[in-house]
Amino acid sequence: MGKFKYKIEMYQHLSEVKGKIYEEGKKIPSEIGMPEELLGQVGLSCTVSECHGFLSKKVTDAVEAGNRKVVNSGSLDYEVRKLVKSYYGDDYDAVTASTCEALLLVGFETLYAPPIAGRGENYRARYIAPYERHAHHQAGYGRPFPPKYKDIYADRGVTAGEYGQMGKRLANLETVLVPMVGAQYDSHGMRYHPCTLLSHVDGKATAEKVAKTAKRHEENLSGFASMGYTNPSYGYKDVDSDGVPVLQKALAELGKEYDVPYMIDNAGAIPFQCTDIREIGADLMTFSMDKMGGAPTCGLAIGTEQTISPLSRALGTAGPRAGGVISHGKAMFVQMDPGKESLLGLIAALEILIEKKDQFRKNCDTFHEIVVDEFSKIDQGLMEGVVIDKDYSSCGVEVNYQDTWKDGRMGWPIFPIEDLYAGTALPHAGMKAMGIIPCIPYDANIRMSLGLGTTDENGDIIEDNTRWVVRALARFCQLMCRHAGVMDEKAEAVAAE
Repeated sequence: MGKFKYKIEMYQHLSEVKGKIYEEGKKIPSEIGMPEELLGQVGLSCTVSECHGFLSKKVTDAVEAGNRKVVNSGSLDYEVRKLVKSYYGDDYDAVTASTCEALLLVGFETLYAPPIAGRGENYRARYIAPYERHAHHQAGYGRPFPPKYKDIYADRGVTAGEYGQMGKRLANLETVLVPMVGAQYDSHGMRYHPCTLLSHVDGKATAEKVAKTAKRHEENLSGFASMGYTNPSYGYKDVDSDGVPVLQKALAELGKEYDVPYMIDNAGAIPFQCTDIREIGADLMTFSMDKMGGAPTCGLAIGTEQTISPLSRALGTAGPRAGGVISHGKAMFVQMDPGKESLLGLIAALEILIEKKDQFRKNCDTFHEIVVDEFSKIDQGLMEGVVIDKDYSSCGVEVNYQDTWKDGRMGWPIFPIEDLYAGTALPHAGMKAMGIIPCIPYDANIRMSLGLGTTDENGDIIEDNTRWVVRALARFCQLMCRHAGVMDEKAEAVAAE
């Protein structure tokens, strides 16, 4: 495969012809017979902030039922905490906020950043995070160390500088980034930035590398942080006999060794479905419940009681204002209160997650079968090195094409997250051009999930809708590869007809 000698030639060519690619892509829905009424109404991900997942009837009914009633917000917190304890046990607790990112901020401020009270100069603190995907979330709250990473998040977002990604860094806190063993950080894309290609990460070797790094920084060490997704494309393919990622478990053990917390950002995953926080041994796990959790917009943090307590105090839900153990009062982060309607819907969503755990697995199995089937219909020369993986923790499916570049071959075009935010990641922009709500395609990985017109009011998969959008995506991937020059001449001629 490949008619270009250098990667930069491919991406330069794609930049020049991207308008033509989008124009051809717009025709795909009609060419495959996709019902016109679905355009703009269905998508392959509710894990992007611009499009939230649809609510089930039980959730909307719960919100409506409580909407015209006087409800004490503290009593709703109480119900959330009881539901979490019913699953994880009395040693674990929960707290809510307006978003998952809000909980990350509160978590790093309360557990990782140096105190601001008291006389004298503040001391400095450092937390350790693997150099992994989505790192601008869980690894973005300290100034990067070593200095070669100082500008690593400059182009991630729509606003640069102090008002953007770099402005979220907390005072006197640094993030020590540790490259993962077996990872590739090759530059790709129209923005031509390093990508985090993690399909072949060695979990044990990375854990040993993190341990050595922790030893070097122990005087300033205040914690560890990582993603919680278990897909191979996130670097967590190595698991123990219980299915727990080796690296995540090792980070938890290091946290205990140094008496500092280990926080997991699991925004797109599902509570009670994902890897059990107890089996990992982590202190805190955060979720974006309006994504795969099926709730109105809000964030949920689950952790040990000792860890949750300072978060609850900072959010104003632990004070004695109402004379009980739970209340909503003034505090440092009171502006992040999720509101009554979000809490009502969250309770209903958590009940569904506990009651219908098998439903999510069946949906994921069916979703995976559809993706495998539809991608089997495009040129199979392109599929060499492509892995289609399902993830029960997020009820999602991924098309990973990192190994199409194996052995010096020129493979499918890879786009960094900088391209995603710039609007120059072809699969993302191509889905928009086709009238499909896009998913998160970057770093040689297309991560898809259900929930945007692909599930009914009871949360069951709508197979026809799902198949239409997956079929359109598969055809667009073939179109993209044809223009990238990675198909053989015969297949290219057939695909162009």
